[in-house]
Amino acid sequence: MPTISKKKSHAAPIPILQKGDPLLRQTAKPVPIKAIGSVKLKNILKRMKQAIADQEDAVAVAAPQIGEPVRIFMVAGKVFLPDYADIDTEELTRRQEAGLIPPDAVFINPELVKLSRQKQTMLEGCLSVRWLYGNVQRAEKATVKALDEKGRPFTRGASGLLAQIFQHETDHLNGILFIDSATDLREEPPAENS
Repeated sequence: MPTISKKKSHAAPIPILQKGDPLLRQTAKPVPIKAIGSVKLKNILKRMKQAIADQEDAVAVAAPQIGEPVRIFMVAGKVFLPDYADIDTEELTRRQEAGLIPPDAVFINPELVKLSRQKQTMLEGCLSVRWLYGNVQRAEKATVKALDEKGRPFTRGASGLLAQIFQHETDHLNGILFIDSATDLREEPPAENS
């Protein structure tokens, strides 16, 4: 798992709803096509991007986690680096400052269209269930169909961490938290910085 600590930011951190908030248990509503490109939607996407930037260990966020009950999730650009799993925080910061991190990816009205039959147990945590971690059975591969921030349709297949993210974030849009099916739940608060 990535390290856990807060990034320094000039803006006030975007609040992340925590388990127990009823909005996290609602089924998010589809984004109307006419809303794509609107000031309201751009503001939601800006806040989601900020929420990812605020949390060093964030790999994705769903709109309901920031209090917006709409079907959108965003994946941090760093996840798309081929060697992401092997990069330490210092190297990630260096690449970010050099502009070597892909942009965050937006998935509007995402739909899981294919899941592999092969499953694997994966360790998960969640920005809305701080600081619990547990094992979840996930399909090894997943394909999602969605719209980008300009309303263009696309389909993306993934395996490993990205497939896990697709499933975890789609669960959020359906009012499901990973703790609903996780086993071996344990609390791992961040180490205090001295």
